[in-house]
Amino acid sequence: MNNYFSQQITAFHGRPTPEPGFLAGYALLATIIEENGMNVHLPDRLSIITEKHQRYNTDQWQVFTIRHKPDNDLTSHLVFALKYEGIDLYILKKLFQHTGNEPVLHMIKKEPTSQYSRRVWFLYEWLMGEVLDIPDLKTGTYVEIVNPKLQFTSASINSTRHRIKNNLPGTPAFCPMINKTDKIESFISKDLSGSIEKGLDGRDKDIIRRTAAFLLLKDSKASFAIEGEYPPSLRARYWGKAIGQAGKKQLTIEELERLQDIVIGPKKLKYMGLRMQEGFIGEHDRETLSPLPDHISAKSKDLPSLMKGLLDTNKRLQESGYDPVLAAATIAFGFVFIHPFSDGNGRIHRYIIHHILSRMGYTKRGMIFPVSAAILNRIDEYQSILESYSSQRIDLIEWKPTADHNVKILNNTIDLYRYYDLTKQVEFLYECVEETIEQIIPEELDYLEKYDRVTKYINNYLSLPDTKVDLLIKLLNQNNGRLSKNKRQMEFGDITDEEVSSIEENFQSIFEINK
Repeated sequence: MNNYFSQQITAFHGRPTPEPGFLAGYALLATIIEENGMNVHLPDRLSIITEKHQRYNTDQWQVFTIRHKPDNDLTSHLVFALKYEGIDLYILKKLFQHTGNEPVLHMIKKEPTSQYSRRVWFLYEWLMGEVLDIPDLKTGTYVEIVNPKLQFTSASINSTRHRIKNNLPGTPAFCPMINKTDKIESFISKDLSGSIEKGLDGRDKDIIRRTAAFLLLKDSKASFAIEGEYPPSLRARYWGKAIGQAGKKQLTIEELERLQDIVIGPKKLKYMGLRMQEGFIGEHDRETLSPLPDHISAKSKDLPSLMKGLLDTNKRLQESGYDPVLAAATIAFGFVFIHPFSDGNGRIHRYIIHHILSRMGYTKRGMIFPVSAAILNRIDEYQSILESYSSQRIDLIEWKPTADHNVKILNNTIDLYRYYDLTKQVEFLYECVEETIEQIIPEELDYLEKYDRVTKYINNYLSLPDTKVDLLIKLLNQNNGRLSKNKRQMEFGDITDEEVSSIEENFQSIFEINK
């Protein structure tokens, strides 16, 4: 193991380094953990020290100069990780499970008031649920546990014992972390929520109401389509109605089970609510019927703890003024990774996005985001975002097939669903929110305004039932502003050529269609 402190490498876990260098921070700590028989999930970006005097980043590496090199001991690399890489709760817990409290006691004895000694001390007790035989600090300036320059934080809760400001965005039972990136900070600075208000100013209230109603149904159908389902319109409307109530009720286990009941419909599962057995997403071998999982859900026995942690974190984030989109991503993706139900998880996961954005005041005037429609437009990227979590963790789960062609999990996996980096998922959700606000909602408002103008023209020109007017406009819209000969004969045989031409010209003019 000592070789890793002084040995230069050119690749690590299949990742080539930009140039030869020494592992540092979490990469070195992960190596120590793995040498003792414990596999860990690695951060997307690791750190390396080179002998050159150039500091830069690549997609997979932070490259530091030789003057940044920590001493050749575990605690020095622990300090380096907290200083330059932020907090990785999963690796830290695995490290503490391997080393016990010895590194903490060593650091406190050596530098009792150092911010890094206190942060490591706090994190050990917070993660391990163990109070060490160390007296409470009586003096010293309070320091933040999470560096707000590196990662997003929630409102602080002072820990007087450690003289620490606990600004972790969660609880020990559930706490994904989000790295600060230029992309996320740019989205936050755009104030997309305010853009909704600006886009609705001056719009007819009836147009806004009808747009909201249409988008609810559009989102409901899209959410089913993402799952490969195309339910009857009535079932989609019921789910759309549920989405329309998002944010009004507190998120609880009972509320989630009520939503599952709605989304599953009349053909109920044998076991509704929290799973009583293990689960996976994937296929079965064609010949042996053995599971071929792409994602393995959390252990059924871990669900009460994980769901309580998720709901407690939801409450903490909402009360702390956390960015609503970050909060929505944290809880919604956390839910779908845990996969607590046998069915309905994906649609409820997307409902949670609506719920949190609405409850935190991000959406205005009853305008529910058709976020599922934006996701459906990016379905390949969405699948990739989900797989980026699952594919990197599935090798850490030991399992065997069961007689009923399910999986039985053999090792302790609960921390895989508690602690992880959610940065990619946040960036993706913000992209969907931006598309919804800047494209999908304005396009629907614009369509309905033009629809009303064409309707008024037709009603002033002909005497037709409202349903026929609606059908005529829909047919024109489908055929680039022209009524096909076949459709005209079937539906509008009593309209003259002159009348059809006049309506077509009006439609093409209003909808700005080039002939």
